[in-house]
Amino acid sequence: MYKFLTLFLFSFIVFNAEQGTSQKNGKPLKIVSLGFYNLENLFDTVDDTLINDEEFLPQGARAWTDERYQEKLANMAYVISQIGIQDVKSGLSFLGVSEIENRKVLEDLVIQPTLKERNYQIIHYDSPDARGVDVGFLYNPKHFIPLMSRPVPLINFENGRRRYTRDVLYVKGLLDDDTVHVMVNHWPSRGGGPITANHRNNGAILCRNIVDSLINIVPDAKIFVMGDLNDDPTDESIKSYLRAVDDIRDVNKTGMFNPYEDMFRRGQGSNAYRDAWSLFDQIIISKGVAGKKAKGFRYFKANIFNKQFLVQPTGQYKDYPFRTFSGDSYQSGYSDHFPSYLYLIKEI
Repeated sequence: MYKFLTLFLFSFIVFNAEQGTSQKNGKPLKIVSLGFYNLENLFDTVDDTLINDEEFLPQGARAWTDERYQEKLANMAYVISQIGIQDVKSGLSFLGVSEIENRKVLEDLVIQPTLKERNYQIIHYDSPDARGVDVGFLYNPKHFIPLMSRPVPLINFENGRRRYTRDVLYVKGLLDDDTVHVMVNHWPSRGGGPITANHRNNGAILCRNIVDSLINIVPDAKIFVMGDLNDDPTDESIKSYLRAVDDIRDVNKTGMFNPYEDMFRRGQGSNAYRDAWSLFDQIIISKGVAGKKAKGFRYFKANIFNKQFLVQPTGQYKDYPFRTFSGDSYQSGYSDHFPSYLYLIKEI
């Protein structure tokens, strides 16, 4: 039912991508886009003795040379530059990212020729992840003004010892005049078997606690929980612990709506493994964005950015996301994940 409601609404909205505006039944609307992208091991070529980055060095297992690093930067920048521009020419207002080594790789990314004019600014904190990968946040200062940010530790234990993983990056800011809250996540991977489900459940509990704290203060708070969750929309972490619903009409029941669950049930995915699609890359939103009474910017539609140039054309991973590496073999691709993004609209 939900998809038909979306198509019905879309039929009455005409976009002007050049101006970032549209019309619904003759009323002017403003449209913006935001997204999340797992950049698949965006490492520089410098040895950091505090983390395990040896495989991504010129002499490492993956022969990670400056030439390959520069090609990776150009590839990632081009993808980001293209997300959502068919409806919003100015591109993403903000973007959460994961699998980045440090702030420097983001600094190198945002000055790439395809992104430089957008003047993306960076929010980043080093995480305690043993492999050195972090999450980050890019924003267009013409659209978004940060008010505060901080890393929130995700603490898990395994066999009595802490398993270090990525922090949750919390950002509060102004999207035009709307105060929004963003949590950028990269929950623990499935490597290690069923025990890791508890680690991702803890990630969901952490985010839900933050959501509840914000909603208790401002019931209509505009909240975005985004990231590579390493779980599908139907998994326990998201359904039972984050308590996201798949029908926008039910958002008031739990306060959180996941537009990607319907996509997943229809066979869409953002990453693939052993000939099966998963949809780990999600943007889950609060009732302050998705509810019928939402004021200011409100949810319009969600997408997976899976253009043909991002699809592996041949070989073992044909039709998968066109990745940078297959094992240690360099593929000169993009990422093993497709980006996810969504549109917000408001009356002007």
